[in-house]
Amino acid sequence: MAQCVQSVQEFIQDSFVPMVAVLCSEDAEKVTRKNNLNFSELLRPFCRLTSEGHMRDPSNQLQVVKNLRISVNNVVTRPTVPSSGVPGHAHRRLLSEVVLTCQPAEGGVANVITAGDYDLNISATTPWFEAYRESFLQSMPASDHEFLNHYLACLLVVSSSEAVPVEKFLKLSQEQHRIQHSGEYTNPKWFIPNTLKYYVLLHDMSQGDEQRADSVYEDMKQRYGAQGCYLLKVNSRTAAAGADEQIPDPWSQYLHKSSLQSQVQLGPRLSVPSIYLLMYRTSEVDGHDSEEKGDLDNTHPLQLDTPSDTPGSLDALRAVAVETKPPPLATGVAAATSHGACLTLNDHDRIRLFIQEFTFRGLLPHIEKNIRQLNDQLVSRKGLSRSLFSATKKWFGGGKVPEKSIAELKNTSGLLYPPEAPELQIRKMADLCFLVQLYDLAYSCYHTAKKDFLSDQAMLYAAGALEMAAVSAFLQVGAPRPYPAHYMDTAIQTYRDVSKNMVLAERCALLSAEVLKSQAKYSDAATLLIKMTSEDSDLRSALLLEQAAHCFINMRNPMVRKFAFHMILAGHRFSKAGQKRHALRCYCQAMQVYKGKGWSLAEDHINFTIGRQSFTLRQPENAVTAFRHILTNDSQQTSTQQGAFLREYLYVYKNVTGACEVALPQLPLPCINSSATRVYFGHERRLAEGEKQAATHVSLDQEFDRDLAAMWQDLEEQVVAAAKRGVVPATFQSTQCCLNSQTDNLRFPLAVVEEPIIVEVVFRNPLKVPLVLSDLSLLWKFTLKDFNRPQEDSVGDAVPISNEKEASVPRARLKLLPHQTGQLNILGLVYNLASTSSTGDTINSTAASQTEAAEGTSVRGRQDLEIQGPRLNQTKEEKTSVSHGPDRRLDPTITPPMPLLEVFFLQFPTALLCGEIRKAYVEFCNMSRVTLCGLRVASTHPDFFTFGSSSLATPLTPLSPTSFENCSAYKTLATPPGATPGSVAAVTLVSEGDFGSGTGLRGGGIPLGEGTLKPGESTQLPMWLRGPDQEGVHEIHFLFYYESAEKGGKISHRVLRHTVFICASRSLSVRATACRSNTLPEEEEEEEEERNGSMLVFVDVENINSSEAGVREFHIAQVSSSSKQWRLHKCINPAEDKDCKLTSRERGKLCFRATRCKPLKKRSAFPFSKSGVSSLQIITSTTPCADFFFRRCQPLDSLRPPDIAGVVRKCNEVDLDIIILWKAFVVEDNKQVILEGQLHVALQTIDKEACSLTQKEEAQEMVLLKFKPELPPPMTRPSMEQLSHLIKTNLQYPESYSHPFNQKSLCMVPVTLTLSNCSLAQVDVIIDLRHKTTSPESLEVHGSFTWLGQTQFKMQLGAQEVMRVQLRACFLHAGVYNLGTPRVFAKLADQGAMCETSQQTATPALIIIINST
Repeated sequence: MAQCVQSVQEFIQDSFVPMVAVLCSEDAEKVTRKNNLNFSELLRPFCRLTSEGHMRDPSNQLQVVKNLRISVNNVVTRPTVPSSGVPGHAHRRLLSEVVLTCQPAEGGVANVITAGDYDLNISATTPWFEAYRESFLQSMPASDHEFLNHYLACLLVVSSSEAVPVEKFLKLSQEQHRIQHSGEYTNPKWFIPNTLKYYVLLHDMSQGDEQRADSVYEDMKQRYGAQGCYLLKVNSRTAAAGADEQIPDPWSQYLHKSSLQSQVQLGPRLSVPSIYLLMYRTSEVDGHDSEEKGDLDNTHPLQLDTPSDTPGSLDALRAVAVETKPPPLATGVAAATSHGACLTLNDHDRIRLFIQEFTFRGLLPHIEKNIRQLNDQLVSRKGLSRSLFSATKKWFGGGKVPEKSIAELKNTSGLLYPPEAPELQIRKMADLCFLVQLYDLAYSCYHTAKKDFLSDQAMLYAAGALEMAAVSAFLQVGAPRPYPAHYMDTAIQTYRDVSKNMVLAERCALLSAEVLKSQAKYSDAATLLIKMTSEDSDLRSALLLEQAAHCFINMRNPMVRKFAFHMILAGHRFSKAGQKRHALRCYCQAMQVYKGKGWSLAEDHINFTIGRQSFTLRQPENAVTAFRHILTNDSQQTSTQQGAFLREYLYVYKNVTGACEVALPQLPLPCINSSATRVYFGHERRLAEGEKQAATHVSLDQEFDRDLAAMWQDLEEQVVAAAKRGVVPATFQSTQCCLNSQTDNLRFPLAVVEEPIIVEVVFRNPLKVPLVLSDLSLLWKFTLKDFNRPQEDSVGDAVPISNEKEASVPRARLKLLPHQTGQLNILGLVYNLASTSSTGDTINSTAASQTEAAEGTSVRGRQDLEIQGPRLNQTKEEKTSVSHGPDRRLDPTITPPMPLLEVFFLQFPTALLCGEIRKAYVEFCNMSRVTLCGLRVASTHPDFFTFGSSSLATPLTPLSPTSFENCSAYKTLATPPGATPGSVAAVTLVSEGDFGSGTGLRGGGIPLGEGTLKPGESTQLPMWLRGPDQEGVHEIHFLFYYESAEKGGKISHRVLRHTVFICASRSLSVRATACRSNTLPEEEEEEEEERNGSMLVFVDVENINSSEAGVREFHIAQVSSSSKQWRLHKCINPAEDKDCKLTSRERGKLCFRATRCKPLKKRSAFPFSKSGVSSLQIITSTTPCADFFFRRCQPLDSLRPPDIAGVVRKCNEVDLDIIILWKAFVVEDNKQVILEGQLHVALQTIDKEACSLTQKEEAQEMVLLKFKPELPPPMTRPSMEQLSHLIKTNLQYPESYSHPFNQKSLCMVPVTLTLSNCSLAQVDVIIDLRHKTTSPESLEVHGSFTWLGQTQFKMQLGAQEVMRVQLRACFLHAGVYNLGTPRVFAKLADQGAMCETSQQTATPALIIIINST
């Protein structure tokens, strides 16, 4: 139980005190009424004795009576309802109002208890329980089975102003005797027949004659004895002195305990309507109609309901009847009423002295005498036998009532003792001893009476004896025996189950619980209190459950969860009893235990109840807070329950917002994922208009991809560098049109005036019921810079929210349109929140949402958008603490107008063949009011498109999409009539820069007419596309860059993004091989350009198309080349194959002769040569053929100075690019369409095959990590194979030679050995003719011969020099001989340490020697 102000001993002593009645004359009442008091109220603050009293016990031992208090009350003869053990309506109402008016003080002492993980803030005391307990015990009706509440004495009070005071005393004495002995009244009850009468003469010092009062008092002493009367002088304070002197008012704290008028006091936070509500609720719960309230007007719980008092009765002498008035009147009267206004401090002392004299000289001696008389009877009883004593009882008391059955005996009313019964005399002596603190003697008497009552089966009497025996045993000094708790248990069970008297059972439980609590037996006390709860009284059950909860929390090992559970039960019963404020307090204390522990259902119930109770008590803020907890957490309630919670919350919220409309309140629903908020700057892109396809740019419908964002930033850096002459400015910031949680939001974003700002807010509905949002708008703040006040529009639509898992994340997009420049801050969201009447499907339409919102309760509120920036982790302080940087995505800076570009694509394909050339058109529109300039484009696939070369533009290309109609994308030229398809055409020199090879990759410019686009102007440009070389779906990105003609703005440039997906299908596969030609032309036939050598180029073409695209056949239209060193000379194909056609899976092979070109003076020029296979030649040196050729992926030239390996490698390098132009005949919709395309093959090395399709790289093997720095790679040396190709050799000789061996035995044949230096450096050459073939197989096939003359030569050849050496071969016989026996060794001239390397010889050189005889 909670802590109490009094100790348990003081509490029990004050619960049972001697009762003294008061009878006053009318004049005496007038004297006391000057102080707004009656006589009993006048004495009440002084009824506790401050000094010790003494009396002797039956054994003549002197006993000390300490801290004695007496109870003085007016004699009330109106009978109450017969004592049935069930409290009446007036009693219940009294107790309810006592508890209601005693509320916990704000800022009171709280007890902080730490139990495990719990830190509970619990009120240390429960004064409402103590007030209830005191009122309950004081208002208990007197009972026949005990004498504790019976009157021991009667004060007869007469004023000194009476004409004959002695006669008035005589009348009052006779009236008291008539009330006690006439039998007309059952109440009040008197302790003993010979009641002590004490005569008090009341003298008014302000009016009466003091000498006459003294003389009357002297007469009283003679008549009644000095110990039986007293002269009390009061009202010595005059009205004039009252204004200056401050006298304390000790009556106020006592009067509210007995006066219903003063009990109805307003608490610090309770309004008058609330009191009426609670009183009405109490009447409803207790089952009584409101009409019964009138019964309490002139009724005290101790009074009896007699029909009406007769005129002239002594009731007219009593105090003014206690009346219950409406609370406003009662408080007004209480505020204007002061007590003891005519009394001085000396009067207080006189009253205190009077009580002391009455008690010590009148009451205690009277009690001592009666105890002695009763004790004598008890002693004489102990000396007799049981049978004799039974006869004495029959003689003394007239016997018992007639015998009854056992069942009737066990009933409370089944056995009644007459007043003179010996058992009652023992009980009477025990009660007297108990009242004057003779607890040892009291216990003995109670124990004796208990045995007698049990033997007679008088259960009610036995229960009373057991109860008081247990209390007496506890109060004995020195505790000679343990507290018999089983006595109390038996008494409670008897009161409750046998006697059906819950009032007595409750009193017994209250006493026993206090005793158990003082002995730290909290578990037993809690069990006892819980057993006393029942359905007949919600208030009693609530108070006892609360005390049981305090017992659980005060145990040595606090039982926290039991404390919380019983506090919930107490709160529920408080609510049923109409005690809303106490119910709220209990739920709030229990919430400390359940909060945040996973007890979601219990937590929801508590919060819901707290919300309701707070709303009832006019605490809307607390109600809203409680409901917020229910709705924001992930609840496990059913959808029906959640719907009820939501409707209740909206109703409360609407009342709160209706009361104060200063600012919009914060709404808890739906949950907003602030970090997922996205902000889009600019207009939403228009969709396709007819054949026009708009640029995709950036949309809120696109998901953010970090890799893709990095790619766009890289493209933008490239195009900015190209626009700024190769340097990226230090202040460069990549354009971010859409900001989210993954973008860089540290800087203030830049928005453009008159361009909308779209904010996407992501919601989450934690409930299982739909929510309806309507009239959404953004809450913003604008700071103007150099302009007038802004006018901004906010647009919002109703958005229904659902928590269905299969549904997408609910979002709302709201738009702001800035009209002037400045700083904008988006603060939050404003909307109407409503619930739907059903819990079915989500409402999808705006109209439906608004209809539902109109039908149900709708509230308007706001939610702030507070975005936490990224965590800082750079410095040491930031790493050791948790700090976050700013997130500026909702704080854009509005800048002056900028140009706005829109791009549309016409006839843009979605599928192409690999290498196919297609022509499309691009339309550029300036949608702003500012001139646009500096248009550029960059792309991830620069080889996919070209805008052509403005310098080499040809008028043969169609100027509009309508003139397309199967027109060739190439520029063609008819072959001269006399020319053959395989002949060499004129070589054309072009520069790579003329075709903007960097356009797209490094941000090349787009050829606009005047270089600018004026506001509202648009232009169309042709755009050639080439299908990717690899099949599959390709994602191709374009970035269009443009600037404003008005320089100096905050935004330097703007970009527009576009992404296309192209599906590439297989077309042709081209493989090419270059072989060195061994034949050297005759000198007279040699041309200047052929002296440097020639080679053969084999082109193998295969149709790998799978016919899925409807391609019937491919035609090889032309083969061209581009190289600074070589050019195609002529086609070495049979003349009848004028056109090469390839159907599906067919292959064809073409052979060309290539010759070396003259060195070009202009290093950047590329010569183009053509070798057509048809009569119509395509000009490959113009757009688009040359554009795509220069945009192909080329290996970068090495910038290192040539080393030995480079010099040797150059011997085998070809560096010849071949362009294969083809046409494909496709059938689409029963119509034949001709497609064109081109493929590129780069020949790099002799005898090494090159392919138009890049081979897939093999996966690299895993290598070990090396943490040590590696040494620089050693100088690479050329391989033996590379060194064996420095010199090309050729033998010139007659195929047959006739010689007459009969005439001349030696045949000498002249042979010319031609040496050609293939490298660009000087080479030392050694020719060795001494080498002979030793292979027996070779000897069998070819004959043996010898070389005559010089057999070893050493010479030096310059770069690409050709030298001829004359040799002579000597034959002895006719036959076939192989002249290819000379061995040639070569090394670079500047490499002295290098050994000569044997060069590759030519094919076998066979000569036939014929004998001419």
